[in-house]
Amino acid sequence: MTTDLPLPRVGPAQVAAPKPMRLVLNWGRRYSLWVFNFGLACCAIEFIAASMARHDFIRLGVIPFAPGPRQADLMVVSGTVTDKMAPAIRRLYDQMPEPKYVISFGACSNSGGPYWDSYCVTKGVDQLIPVDVYVPGCPPRPEALLQGILALQDRIASERPSTASLREKLGPYAGRRATAAEVSRPLVAPPAPPEAGS
Repeated sequence: MTTDLPLPRVGPAQVAAPKPMRLVLNWGRRYSLWVFNFGLACCAIEFIAASMARHDFIRLGVIPFAPGPRQADLMVVSGTVTDKMAPAIRRLYDQMPEPKYVISFGACSNSGGPYWDSYCVTKGVDQLIPVDVYVPGCPPRPEALLQGILALQDRIASERPSTASLREKLGPYAGRRATAAEVSRPLVAPPAPPEAGS
């Protein structure tokens, strides 16, 4: 038997923290992002290239390859999200502690990419989890990921912690577990109900 943990509460001391203290807290979170890479296709190779010596996103304060979702702050979804993989993405996102962020890396994870018309491809990872930064391209260059990380860090720097903003971000996902029907579309459309006169 599993028990869902309640949505994390932000204490009144954190909400009412003076601006210098919030600046220090946000600075710490901004430059210590542990990345959980969810590489699904060719964009994952570009993510790996961004973590290598030539581009080296560790200099930005981003630590690649967290041991697991429970230690990660940032999920980078790179590649084609299929309906079969959708429940796993949602489950791993739910295991990440708050505050957590998502970067959708590449056209396939943004909108389905060249496979958008396929029966088995999810039309963007934002149908499953809230996305903070979209990085376009097919495949996107490592420099594009660096720009996306910088955009996310700017967003983190201006955050004010509150439970209301957390619920607003999570929106329809807040406080409940997703069912398999919510995170995957049926492969076959259900038959139309019979007409009353027949």
